[in-house]
Amino acid sequence: MKKYVAFSAAVILLLNSCGSTVNTTKYPVRKPVAKPSVTGSSTTSAAQVEREYQALIKTYKSETAEVLTYLLNDSSNDPRTSITVENSSRCNMVLTISGNNYYKKVPISANKIGAVMVPKNQNYNLSGMICDAVYQKTKFISGPYEVKLSN
Repeated sequence: MKKYVAFSAAVILLLNSCGSTVNTTKYPVRKPVAKPSVTGSSTTSAAQVEREYQALIKTYKSETAEVLTYLLNDSSNDPRTSITVENSSRCNMVLTISGNNYYKKVPISANKIGAVMVPKNQNYNLSGMICDAVYQKTKFISGPYEVKLSN
C-alpha cells in the first residue's frame, strides 16, 4: 500500500507539473501605439537638441575669458579670433563649428551668449537648431565674428 501511495503521488506530481507548462492557446502580441503629441515628444528635434545640450553642458569648458581678453586687447597678431553667438530665443541650443582641422560643439543657454576662439582665415560651417528652427551658415572668418539668433 505504501508503494501504491508513493507511486500515485509521484504520478500526480509529474502530471501536475507537465500540465502547467503546456499552453496550446496563442494570443496575438499587442504593441502599444505611440500617440502623437501636440506639445512635442521625446523624439522631436528640439527634444534631441535639449538632450545633447544637457549632456554637453556637463563637460564643456567655457572660453569666455579668452574671448574677452582677445576683444579688449589689441590682438591683431593673434593667430586666432573669436566667434560670438547670442541666443535670444527661449530654447537652449548646441552650435556646431567645423572647419579645416577644427570641430567644436558649443552649448548656449536660452537668452545667453556663447563664445569660442578659432584659428583665423578659414572657412567655417556654423550650424545649430533653435526651437525646431535650423541655423546653418558657411563663413570665411578673418576677424571677430558675431551673430544673433532667435526663433
